[in-house]
Amino acid sequence: MSLFYKPQVGWTGDFIPFYKDGRFQLFYLLDWRNHEKYGEGTPWYLISTDDFVQFEEHGEVIPRGSKDEQDLFIFTGCVIEAGGQYHIFYTGHNHHLQSQGKPMQAVMHAVSDDLLHWSKIEEDTFFAPPEMYEKDDWRDPFVFWNEEAEEYWMLLAARLKEGPSRRRGCTALCASKDLKHWEVREPFWAPHLYFTHECPDLFRIGDWWYLVFSTFSDKWVTHYRMSKSLNGPWIAPADDAFDGRAYYAAKTFSDGSRRYVFGWNPTKTEEKDEGQWQWGGNLVVHELIQHIDGTLQVKIPEQLDKVFKQELPVQLAPGIGKWDIAGNTLKSAALDSFSCAMTDELPSCCKLTATVTFAENTRSCGMMLRFSEDLENGYYIRLEPDRNRIVFDCWPRRGDMPHIVELERPITLIPDTPYELKVIIEDSICEIYLDDQVALSTRMYNHQRGKWGVFVTDGEAQFSHVKLLSAQSD
Repeated sequence: MSLFYKPQVGWTGDFIPFYKDGRFQLFYLLDWRNHEKYGEGTPWYLISTDDFVQFEEHGEVIPRGSKDEQDLFIFTGCVIEAGGQYHIFYTGHNHHLQSQGKPMQAVMHAVSDDLLHWSKIEEDTFFAPPEMYEKDDWRDPFVFWNEEAEEYWMLLAARLKEGPSRRRGCTALCASKDLKHWEVREPFWAPHLYFTHECPDLFRIGDWWYLVFSTFSDKWVTHYRMSKSLNGPWIAPADDAFDGRAYYAAKTFSDGSRRYVFGWNPTKTEEKDEGQWQWGGNLVVHELIQHIDGTLQVKIPEQLDKVFKQELPVQLAPGIGKWDIAGNTLKSAALDSFSCAMTDELPSCCKLTATVTFAENTRSCGMMLRFSEDLENGYYIRLEPDRNRIVFDCWPRRGDMPHIVELERPITLIPDTPYELKVIIEDSICEIYLDDQVALSTRMYNHQRGKWGVFVTDGEAQFSHVKLLSAQSD
């Protein structure tokens, strides 16, 4: 059982979620990463699940086109049910067409009666109007029924013809009465902030509309904006992301009572911590929570959290500094030093939990993962109260950096306040959740094995309810 889905061959790209009859239908872009064996292009595959733990594979549902066809690469889109059928609107991408003076990207349409067998409707293909938009950026259609306007709206990742090159990104808008003929209108949102707004997604909870999109201009991240009207303005909350750098192209869907966000934890080149982040990886699902002020935060889905039922013995012992240890509660005062307590080797698949409380003026505290006997190699999960953030770090670290770039999340950290830390590990994947407020995805490649523990730097901290749990039943 793999908790974070990937196909047996290749990796998952963008996910396109849909919910029907008690199951999430998760369409995804399959990235073989083997041009010689599997050829060029990207098809859509499908898996389904009712618990985000067990996945049924349904295989290929939309095959890629040929080198001469528009949809050699079938990129992101959406799935809707309308008029007694299911509809997929997707991106047809073919860079070979540029040499012929043709647009590289188009919106394309397919229909199905059962979500498994799809027929492409070639005549419904349409392109960006060149007088308004750049012709090669016209992708990731998201379609919904606008009750107020009584028509279907389509949001698209597009780029304006005019303006500074890296600020032309916009969310384009098209409208239709029949899902076949689309009128291109003025942009839905054109803030002059990003190169482009990939994978747009829109939903409503109560009085608030939420616009989700992914960018790579200044950093790779999935953002959201909020508004009480489809006409805007689209407000940027203080924390406008669901996760950090290692989580991209996320889209949401609801089962009728809870809404989840589906993205991927990317791999790195050569499977090394110092490698470059790659496109695609393993499925990661977060649950979205709406707060009273309308802002969104994420937590671990209950279905995944409950997988870890078997509590394993924990024998934490002082490693450096003085510790008061009583069962699974530890406390250390290291007012001008570093202090840590360590225990046995960390399983390759497990959940770690702890309630962390720190005193005023504490510099940092948190967990240590996969550390060597001499404490010279491993990973840190650090709560940094003076900077109001949680950070993932590799030790030792290359270069003069305070932590691995972009592997941080903002959170207000208040002294003498308990914070619940949950860490899910499966092989190289590490998913960190803090107090049902923030999530941080990352990879751990360089150090495959090692001990784990807790630490405090320049301050005082207490760790209670420290647990190690396994997903194995035996």
